Amino acid sequence: MRKRRRTVHFMAVSGLLLATFGVGPIGEALAQQRPAVVVTPGSARTFRAAVQIFADRSEIPEPNQVQVFHANVESALEFSGVFKLVSHRAFLGPVTSASLDHGPPMVCSDWSQIGADAFVEGELIRGRELSIEFRVWDTARCVRLTRKRYKQPLTADQGFLARRVADDIVASFIGMRGVASTEIAYVSTRDGNTEIYVMSADGSRQRRATRNGSINNFPDWAPNGEGILYTSYRHQNRPLLFLSSRGRNRPGRLLKRLGGKRSEYRGVFSPSGSRIALVMSNLGQGPEIYTVRADGRSLKRLTRSRAIEIAPAWSPDEKRIAFVSDRSGSPQVYVMDVDGSNQQRLTFQGSYNTHPAWSPDGRWIAYESRIGGQFDIWLIDPDGELNFPLIEHPRNDESPAWAPNSRKLAFSSGRRGRADIYVVDVNGENVRRLTRGSGENTSPSWGPFPR
Repeated sequence: MRKRRRTVHFMAVSGLLLATFGVGPIGEALAQQRPAVVVTPGSARTFRAAVQIFADRSEIPEPNQVQVFHANVESALEFSGVFKLVSHRAFLGPVTSASLDHGPPMVCSDWSQIGADAFVEGELIRGRELSIEFRVWDTARCVRLTRKRYKQPLTADQGFLARRVADDIVASFIGMRGVASTEIAYVSTRDGNTEIYVMSADGSRQRRATRNGSINNFPDWAPNGEGILYTSYRHQNRPLLFLSSRGRNRPGRLLKRLGGKRSEYRGVFSPSGSRIALVMSNLGQGPEIYTVRADGRSLKRLTRSRAIEIAPAWSPDEKRIAFVSDRSGSPQVYVMDVDGSNQQRLTFQGSYNTHPAWSPDGRWIAYESRIGGQFDIWLIDPDGELNFPLIEHPRNDESPAWAPNSRKLAFSSGRRGRADIYVVDVNGENVRRLTRGSGENTSPSWGPFPR
Protein backbone atom coordinates (compact mmCIF):
# COMPACT_ATOMS: atom_id res chain seq x y z
CA MET A 1 0.00 0.00 0.00
CA ARG A 2 1.25 3.47 -0.88
CA LYS A 3 1.46 5.30 2.43
CA ARG A 4 0.56 8.96 2.65
CA ARG A 5 2.91 11.41 4.26
CA ARG A 6 0.22 12.86 6.51
CA THR A 7 -2.13 10.23 7.93
CA VAL A 8 -2.10 11.70 11.43
CA HIS A 9 -5.46 10.21 12.38
CA PHE A 10 -4.11 6.70 11.82
CA MET A 11 -1.29 7.10 14.30
CA ALA A 12 1.13 8.89 11.99
CA VAL A 13 3.68 8.66 14.77
CA SER A 14 3.55 4.88 14.69
CA GLY A 15 4.83 3.36 11.46
CA LEU A 16 3.91 -0.10 12.69
CA LEU A 17 0.22 0.71 12.77
CA LEU A 18 0.27 2.37 9.38
CA ALA A 19 2.04 -0.55 7.79
CA THR A 20 -0.52 -2.98 9.15
CA PHE A 21 -3.35 -1.58 7.02
CA GLY A 22 -3.50 -2.74 3.44
CA VAL A 23 -5.99 -2.46 0.62
CA GLY A 24 -6.10 -5.77 -1.19
CA PRO A 25 -8.53 -7.80 -3.28
CA ILE A 26 -10.55 -8.87 -0.23
CA GLY A 27 -11.13 -5.30 0.89
CA GLU A 28 -12.01 -4.14 -2.63
CA ALA A 29 -14.45 -7.01 -3.11
CA LEU A 30 -16.19 -6.42 0.19
CA ALA A 31 -16.57 -2.75 -0.66
CA GLN A 32 -18.80 -3.71 -3.57
CA GLN A 33 -21.18 -5.95 -1.62
CA ARG A 34 -23.36 -3.24 -0.10
CA PRO A 35 -23.56 0.01 -2.05
CA ALA A 36 -25.25 2.76 -0.06
CA VAL A 37 -27.78 5.22 -1.37
CA VAL A 38 -25.82 8.25 -2.57
CA VAL A 39 -27.55 11.62 -2.28
CA THR A 40 -26.52 15.21 -2.91
CA PRO A 41 -27.23 17.83 -0.23
CA GLY A 42 -29.25 20.89 -1.19
CA SER A 43 -28.65 24.52 -0.48
CA ALA A 44 -29.53 25.90 2.94
CA ARG A 45 -31.72 28.96 3.32
CA THR A 46 -30.01 32.18 4.24
CA PHE A 47 -31.53 35.33 5.74
CA ARG A 48 -30.62 38.96 5.09
CA ALA A 49 -29.66 41.05 8.10
CA ALA A 50 -29.50 44.81 8.50
CA VAL A 51 -27.17 45.56 11.41
CA GLN A 52 -26.92 49.12 12.70
CA ILE A 53 -23.77 50.50 14.24
CA PHE A 54 -24.50 50.38 17.96
CA ALA A 55 -24.93 53.66 19.78
CA ASP A 56 -21.99 54.55 22.03
CA ARG A 57 -23.43 55.65 25.39
CA SER A 58 -20.05 55.87 27.13
CA GLU A 59 -19.25 59.03 29.10
CA ILE A 60 -15.91 59.15 27.29
CA PRO A 61 -16.32 57.23 23.99
CA GLU A 62 -13.31 55.32 22.68
CA PRO A 63 -12.46 56.31 19.09
CA ASN A 64 -13.76 53.76 16.56
CA GLN A 65 -14.83 51.32 19.29
CA VAL A 66 -18.38 50.88 18.01
CA GLN A 67 -17.17 50.65 14.41
CA VAL A 68 -14.76 47.83 15.29
CA PHE A 69 -17.42 46.06 17.33
CA HIS A 70 -19.88 46.39 14.44
CA ALA A 71 -17.36 44.95 11.97
CA ASN A 72 -16.77 41.96 14.26
CA VAL A 73 -20.51 41.29 14.61
CA GLU A 74 -21.03 41.41 10.85
CA SER A 75 -18.02 39.18 10.19
CA ALA A 76 -19.34 36.60 12.66
CA LEU A 77 -22.79 36.69 11.06
CA GLU A 78 -21.29 36.01 7.65
CA PHE A 79 -19.25 33.18 9.13
CA SER A 80 -22.46 31.57 10.40
CA GLY A 81 -23.66 30.80 6.87
CA VAL A 82 -27.15 31.75 8.08
CA PHE A 83 -27.08 35.46 7.22
CA LYS A 84 -26.06 37.69 4.36
CA LEU A 85 -25.65 41.38 5.17
CA VAL A 86 -27.55 44.35 3.82
CA SER A 87 -25.22 47.19 2.89
CA HIS A 88 -25.57 50.42 4.84
CA ARG A 89 -25.95 52.20 1.51
CA ALA A 90 -29.32 50.49 1.09
CA PHE A 91 -30.67 51.58 4.50
CA LEU A 92 -33.85 53.67 4.53
CA GLY A 93 -33.56 54.05 8.29
CA PRO A 94 -30.57 55.38 10.28
CA VAL A 95 -27.19 53.66 10.13
CA THR A 96 -26.57 54.16 13.86
CA SER A 97 -28.88 52.91 16.59
CA ALA A 98 -30.92 55.23 18.77
CA SER A 99 -31.43 54.61 22.49
CA LEU A 100 -33.11 51.25 23.05
CA ASP A 101 -35.34 52.64 25.78
CA HIS A 102 -35.92 56.24 24.70
CA GLY A 103 -35.54 56.17 20.93
CA PRO A 104 -38.28 56.40 18.28
CA PRO A 105 -40.58 53.43 17.68
CA MET A 106 -39.50 50.67 15.31
CA VAL A 107 -40.57 51.20 11.68
CA CYS A 108 -40.42 47.71 10.26
CA SER A 109 -41.29 48.75 6.71
CA ASP A 110 -38.03 50.74 6.49
CA TRP A 111 -36.19 47.42 6.80
CA SER A 112 -38.49 44.93 5.11
CA GLN A 113 -38.59 47.14 1.97
CA ILE A 114 -34.84 46.74 1.50
CA GLY A 115 -35.05 42.97 1.79
CA ALA A 116 -33.87 42.62 5.38
CA ASP A 117 -35.33 39.65 7.23
CA ALA A 118 -33.57 40.63 10.45
CA PHE A 119 -32.91 44.04 11.95
CA VAL A 120 -30.34 44.44 14.74
CA GLU A 121 -29.93 47.51 16.93
CA GLY A 122 -27.97 48.04 20.09
CA GLU A 123 -25.89 50.22 22.37
CA LEU A 124 -22.49 50.05 24.00
CA ILE A 125 -21.46 51.58 27.31
CA ARG A 126 -17.84 51.67 28.44
CA GLY A 127 -17.42 52.41 32.13
CA ARG A 128 -15.82 50.25 34.80
CA GLU A 129 -16.76 47.38 32.50
CA LEU A 130 -17.99 47.00 28.96
CA SER A 131 -21.77 46.62 28.59
CA ILE A 132 -23.49 45.62 25.36
CA GLU A 133 -27.26 45.51 24.91
CA PHE A 134 -29.01 44.66 21.66
CA ARG A 135 -32.37 43.76 20.12
CA VAL A 136 -33.19 41.56 17.13
CA TRP A 137 -36.35 42.08 15.08
CA ASP A 138 -38.19 39.92 12.54
CA THR A 139 -39.06 42.66 10.05
CA ALA A 140 -41.70 40.69 8.11
CA ARG A 141 -43.82 40.12 11.21
CA CYS A 142 -42.54 43.25 12.99
CA VAL A 143 -41.84 41.13 16.06
CA ARG A 144 -38.95 41.59 18.48
CA LEU A 145 -37.25 38.20 18.75
CA THR A 146 -34.79 38.87 21.53
CA ARG A 147 -33.24 41.51 23.77
CA LYS A 148 -30.04 40.71 25.63
CA ARG A 149 -27.32 42.38 27.64
CA TYR A 150 -23.74 41.26 28.20
CA LYS A 151 -21.09 42.68 30.52
CA GLN A 152 -17.40 41.89 30.66
CA PRO A 153 -14.17 43.41 32.02
CA LEU A 154 -12.54 46.08 29.89
CA THR A 155 -9.45 43.89 29.56
CA ALA A 156 -11.41 40.96 28.08
CA ASP A 157 -11.48 40.23 24.35
CA GLN A 158 -14.14 42.46 22.79
CA GLY A 159 -14.03 40.40 19.61
CA PHE A 160 -15.31 37.41 21.59
CA LEU A 161 -18.23 39.46 22.86
CA ALA A 162 -19.10 40.55 19.31
CA ARG A 163 -19.01 36.93 18.15
CA ARG A 164 -21.27 35.92 21.03
CA VAL A 165 -23.77 38.62 20.06
CA ALA A 166 -23.73 37.29 16.50
CA ASP A 167 -24.33 33.75 17.73
CA ASP A 168 -27.39 34.97 19.65
CA ILE A 169 -28.71 36.70 16.52
CA VAL A 170 -28.41 33.37 14.70
CA ALA A 171 -30.25 31.61 17.54
CA SER A 172 -33.10 34.11 17.41
CA PHE A 173 -33.80 33.16 13.79
CA ILE A 174 -33.12 29.42 13.57
CA GLY A 175 -33.48 28.34 17.21
CA MET A 176 -29.86 27.20 17.37
CA ARG A 177 -26.82 29.21 18.41
CA GLY A 178 -24.15 30.14 15.95
CA VAL A 179 -20.59 28.96 16.57
CA ALA A 180 -18.48 32.06 15.94
CA SER A 181 -17.72 32.31 19.69
CA THR A 182 -16.51 28.71 19.92
CA GLU A 183 -12.91 27.52 19.48
CA ILE A 184 -11.05 24.90 17.48
CA ALA A 185 -8.02 22.99 18.72
CA TYR A 186 -5.63 21.53 16.17
CA VAL A 187 -2.09 20.24 15.65
CA SER A 188 0.55 22.45 14.03
CA THR A 189 4.25 22.20 13.20
CA ARG A 190 4.59 25.92 12.44
CA ASP A 191 7.20 26.47 15.17
CA GLY A 192 9.25 23.36 14.43
CA ASN A 193 7.59 21.03 16.98
CA THR A 194 4.31 19.14 16.78
CA GLU A 195 2.23 21.10 19.28
CA ILE A 196 -1.45 21.64 20.07
CA TYR A 197 -2.86 25.05 19.11
CA VAL A 198 -6.19 26.77 19.70
CA MET A 199 -7.98 29.41 17.64
CA SER A 200 -11.38 31.04 17.47
CA ALA A 201 -13.74 29.24 15.11
CA ASP A 202 -13.33 31.98 12.50
CA GLY A 203 -9.54 31.52 12.51
CA SER A 204 -8.65 34.51 14.69
CA ARG A 205 -6.51 34.44 17.87
CA GLN A 206 -4.33 31.45 16.97
CA ARG A 207 -2.08 30.49 19.90
CA ARG A 208 -0.29 27.52 21.46
CA ALA A 209 -1.90 25.24 24.01
CA THR A 210 1.21 23.07 24.58
CA ARG A 211 4.91 23.91 24.79
CA ASN A 212 6.71 20.70 25.64
CA GLY A 213 8.83 20.15 22.52
CA SER A 214 7.57 16.59 22.09
CA ILE A 215 5.15 15.06 19.58
CA ASN A 216 1.59 16.03 20.53
CA ASN A 217 -1.45 14.79 18.62
CA PHE A 218 -5.20 14.12 18.59
CA PRO A 219 -6.66 17.02 20.62
CA ASP A 220 -10.15 16.48 22.05
CA TRP A 221 -12.07 19.10 24.03
CA ALA A 222 -13.49 18.43 27.46
CA PRO A 223 -17.27 18.92 27.20
CA ASN A 224 -17.14 21.86 29.64
CA GLY A 225 -14.53 23.59 27.47
CA GLU A 226 -12.05 23.85 30.34
CA GLY A 227 -9.45 21.45 29.01
CA ILE A 228 -8.07 19.60 25.99
CA LEU A 229 -7.21 15.91 26.05
CA TYR A 230 -4.31 14.99 23.78
CA THR A 231 -1.66 12.36 23.14
CA SER A 232 1.97 13.19 23.87
CA TYR A 233 5.27 11.33 23.62
CA ARG A 234 6.95 13.42 26.30
CA HIS A 235 7.26 10.52 28.79
CA GLN A 236 9.79 7.82 27.84
CA ASN A 237 8.93 8.44 24.16
CA ARG A 238 5.70 6.48 24.60
CA PRO A 239 2.22 7.79 23.70
CA LEU A 240 0.22 8.68 26.81
CA LEU A 241 -2.81 10.88 27.42
CA PHE A 242 -2.39 14.36 28.90
CA LEU A 243 -4.75 17.21 29.73
CA SER A 244 -4.15 20.86 29.00
CA SER A 245 -6.34 22.91 31.34
CA ARG A 246 -7.48 26.50 31.69
CA GLY A 247 -10.14 25.93 34.34
CA ARG A 248 -10.71 23.68 37.33
CA ASN A 249 -9.32 20.59 35.61
CA ARG A 250 -5.82 19.67 36.75
CA PRO A 251 -3.30 19.62 33.87
CA GLY A 252 -0.83 16.82 33.29
CA ARG A 253 -1.04 13.11 32.65
CA LEU A 254 -4.63 11.94 32.90
CA LEU A 255 -4.76 8.16 33.42
CA LYS A 256 -1.96 7.53 35.91
CA ARG A 257 -3.88 4.61 37.43
CA LEU A 258 -3.27 2.64 34.24
CA GLY A 259 0.48 2.72 34.78
CA GLY A 260 3.02 3.48 32.07
CA LYS A 261 3.63 0.15 30.35
CA ARG A 262 0.82 0.36 27.81
CA SER A 263 0.61 2.76 24.87
CA GLU A 264 -2.34 5.17 25.01
CA TYR A 265 -2.70 6.27 21.41
CA ARG A 266 -5.81 8.39 21.64
CA GLY A 267 -8.60 9.42 24.01
CA VAL A 268 -12.03 10.93 23.33
CA PHE A 269 -14.33 12.34 26.01
CA SER A 270 -17.93 11.15 26.13
CA PRO A 271 -20.44 14.00 25.62
CA SER A 272 -21.10 14.14 29.38
CA GLY A 273 -17.39 14.01 30.20
CA SER A 274 -17.87 11.06 32.56
CA ARG A 275 -15.93 8.56 30.44
CA ILE A 276 -13.21 8.37 27.85
CA ALA A 277 -13.07 6.12 24.79
CA LEU A 278 -9.45 5.02 24.69
CA VAL A 279 -7.24 3.46 22.02
CA MET A 280 -4.61 1.45 23.88
CA SER A 281 -2.29 -1.50 23.32
CA ASN A 282 -0.06 -3.74 25.37
CA LEU A 283 3.55 -4.23 24.34
CA GLY A 284 3.75 -6.21 21.11
CA GLN A 285 -0.02 -6.21 20.54
CA GLY A 286 -2.27 -4.22 18.26
CA PRO A 287 -4.43 -1.35 19.54
CA GLU A 288 -7.89 -2.05 20.95
CA ILE A 289 -10.70 0.22 22.10
CA TYR A 290 -11.57 0.63 25.77
CA THR A 291 -13.71 2.89 27.88
CA VAL A 292 -12.49 4.28 31.19
CA ARG A 293 -13.48 6.93 33.69
CA ALA A 294 -11.47 10.13 33.62
CA ASP A 295 -9.86 9.15 36.95
CA GLY A 296 -8.57 5.90 35.43
CA ARG A 297 -11.12 3.63 37.13
CA SER A 298 -13.58 1.18 35.54
CA LEU A 299 -11.43 0.23 32.54
CA LYS A 300 -13.46 -1.89 30.10
CA ARG A 301 -12.20 -3.47 26.88
CA LEU A 302 -14.67 -3.23 23.99
CA THR A 303 -12.91 -4.83 21.01
CA ARG A 304 -11.11 -8.17 20.85
CA SER A 305 -9.62 -9.13 17.52
CA ARG A 306 -6.34 -9.43 15.69
CA ALA A 307 -7.30 -6.42 13.60
CA ILE A 308 -6.33 -2.79 14.17
CA GLU A 309 -9.15 -1.07 16.11
CA ILE A 310 -8.86 2.72 16.42
CA ALA A 311 -10.56 6.14 16.06
CA PRO A 312 -13.53 5.90 18.49
CA ALA A 313 -16.33 8.48 18.25
CA TRP A 314 -19.22 8.70 20.73
CA SER A 315 -22.85 9.03 19.75
CA PRO A 316 -24.43 12.07 21.44
CA ASP A 317 -26.58 9.85 23.69
CA GLU A 318 -23.46 7.84 24.71
CA LYS A 319 -25.18 4.58 23.79
CA ARG A 320 -22.99 3.76 20.78
CA ILE A 321 -19.45 4.24 19.57
CA ALA A 322 -18.25 4.45 15.97
CA PHE A 323 -14.73 3.20 15.30
CA VAL A 324 -12.38 2.02 12.56
CA SER A 325 -11.22 -1.55 12.00
CA ASP A 326 -9.35 -3.35 9.24
CA ARG A 327 -10.94 -6.72 10.12
CA SER A 328 -12.52 -6.88 6.64
CA GLY A 329 -9.17 -6.43 4.88
CA SER A 330 -9.14 -2.64 4.70
CA PRO A 331 -9.96 0.17 7.15
CA GLN A 332 -13.73 0.65 7.43
CA VAL A 333 -16.08 2.43 9.84
CA TYR A 334 -18.01 0.26 12.31
CA VAL A 335 -20.48 1.00 15.09
CA MET A 336 -21.04 -0.86 18.36
CA ASP A 337 -23.00 -0.51 21.55
CA VAL A 338 -21.18 1.21 24.38
CA ASP A 339 -20.52 -2.13 26.10
CA GLY A 340 -18.78 -3.49 22.98
CA SER A 341 -21.69 -5.64 21.80
CA ASN A 342 -23.52 -5.49 18.46
CA GLN A 343 -20.48 -4.56 16.35
CA GLN A 344 -21.58 -3.84 12.79
CA ARG A 345 -19.83 -2.55 9.70
CA LEU A 346 -21.17 0.79 8.51
CA THR A 347 -19.18 1.77 5.38
CA PHE A 348 -19.03 -0.33 2.23
CA GLN A 349 -17.97 2.21 -0.38
CA GLY A 350 -14.37 3.34 -0.65
CA SER A 351 -11.24 1.28 -0.16
CA TYR A 352 -10.06 3.19 2.92
CA ASN A 353 -12.55 4.81 5.32
CA THR A 354 -11.43 6.36 8.57
CA HIS A 355 -11.77 9.10 11.18
CA PRO A 356 -15.51 8.92 12.00
CA ALA A 357 -17.06 11.91 13.78
CA TRP A 358 -20.64 11.70 15.10
CA SER A 359 -22.67 14.90 14.72
CA PRO A 360 -23.94 16.42 18.01
CA ASP A 361 -27.54 16.13 16.77
CA GLY A 362 -27.00 12.40 16.11
CA ARG A 363 -28.08 12.54 12.46
CA TRP A 364 -24.77 11.95 10.67
CA ILE A 365 -21.36 10.37 10.98
CA ALA A 366 -18.73 12.28 9.01
CA TYR A 367 -15.67 10.35 7.88
CA GLU A 368 -12.94 10.50 5.31
CA SER A 369 -13.04 8.11 2.39
CA ARG A 370 -10.58 7.23 -0.34
CA ILE A 371 -12.34 6.86 -3.66
CA GLY A 372 -10.46 7.35 -6.91
CA GLY A 373 -7.08 7.88 -5.28
CA GLN A 374 -7.93 10.81 -3.02
CA PHE A 375 -9.46 11.32 0.42
CA ASP A 376 -12.71 13.28 0.65
CA ILE A 377 -15.14 14.04 3.48
CA TRP A 378 -18.34 11.97 3.37
CA LEU A 379 -21.47 11.82 5.50
CA ILE A 380 -23.37 8.66 6.36
CA ASP A 381 -26.37 8.20 8.61
CA PRO A 382 -25.85 5.92 11.66
CA ASP A 383 -27.90 3.13 10.03
CA GLY A 384 -25.84 3.22 6.84
CA GLU A 385 -28.77 3.95 4.54
CA LEU A 386 -27.70 7.35 3.19
CA ASN A 387 -24.12 8.08 2.19
CA PHE A 388 -22.81 11.03 0.20
CA PRO A 389 -19.70 13.18 -0.31
CA LEU A 390 -19.85 16.45 1.59
CA ILE A 391 -16.94 17.99 -0.20
CA GLU A 392 -14.64 16.75 -2.98
CA HIS A 393 -11.30 18.15 -4.13
CA PRO A 394 -8.32 16.81 -6.12
CA ARG A 395 -6.19 17.22 -2.99
CA ASN A 396 -6.85 15.20 0.17
CA ASP A 397 -9.46 16.42 2.70
CA GLU A 398 -9.14 14.71 6.09
CA SER A 399 -10.10 14.59 9.78
CA PRO A 400 -13.66 15.99 9.95
CA ALA A 401 -14.78 17.56 13.23
CA TRP A 402 -18.30 18.81 13.94
CA ALA A 403 -19.28 22.22 15.22
CA PRO A 404 -21.43 21.97 18.39
CA ASN A 405 -24.55 23.06 16.47
CA SER A 406 -24.06 20.37 13.76
CA ARG A 407 -24.22 23.02 11.01
CA LYS A 408 -20.50 23.15 10.17
CA LEU A 409 -17.47 20.89 10.06
CA ALA A 410 -13.78 21.63 10.35
CA PHE A 411 -11.31 19.53 8.40
CA SER A 412 -7.69 19.44 7.30
CA SER A 413 -6.81 19.74 3.63
CA GLY A 414 -3.67 19.78 1.52
CA ARG A 415 -5.34 21.67 -1.32
CA ARG A 416 -2.72 24.43 -1.17
CA GLY A 417 0.21 22.01 -1.14
CA ARG A 418 0.43 21.71 2.65
CA ALA A 419 -2.11 20.99 5.34
CA ASP A 420 -4.38 23.77 6.60
CA ILE A 421 -7.58 23.81 8.66
CA TYR A 422 -10.78 24.66 6.79
CA VAL A 423 -14.45 24.89 7.73
CA VAL A 424 -17.47 24.09 5.57
CA ASP A 425 -21.23 24.23 6.03
CA VAL A 426 -23.03 20.90 6.40
CA ASN A 427 -24.47 21.34 2.91
CA GLY A 428 -20.97 21.54 1.41
CA GLU A 429 -21.02 25.30 0.85
CA ASN A 430 -18.96 28.21 2.21
CA VAL A 431 -15.55 26.55 2.40
CA ARG A 432 -13.21 28.81 4.35
CA ARG A 433 -9.52 28.43 5.18
CA LEU A 434 -8.62 29.29 8.79
CA THR A 435 -4.87 28.69 9.14
CA ARG A 436 -2.18 30.49 7.19
CA GLY A 437 1.58 30.72 7.25
CA SER A 438 4.15 27.97 7.65
CA GLY A 439 3.88 24.44 8.97
CA GLU A 440 1.36 21.61 8.70
CA ASN A 441 -2.01 22.17 10.42
CA THR A 442 -4.03 19.01 11.04
CA SER A 443 -6.42 17.12 13.36
CA PRO A 444 -9.03 19.78 14.20
CA SER A 445 -11.27 19.36 17.25
CA TRP A 446 -14.21 21.76 17.57
CA GLY A 447 -14.88 22.94 21.11
CA PRO A 448 -18.23 23.30 22.89
CA PHE A 449 -20.40 26.39 23.22
CA PRO A 450 -18.97 28.89 25.72
CA ARG A 451 -20.66 28.91 29.11
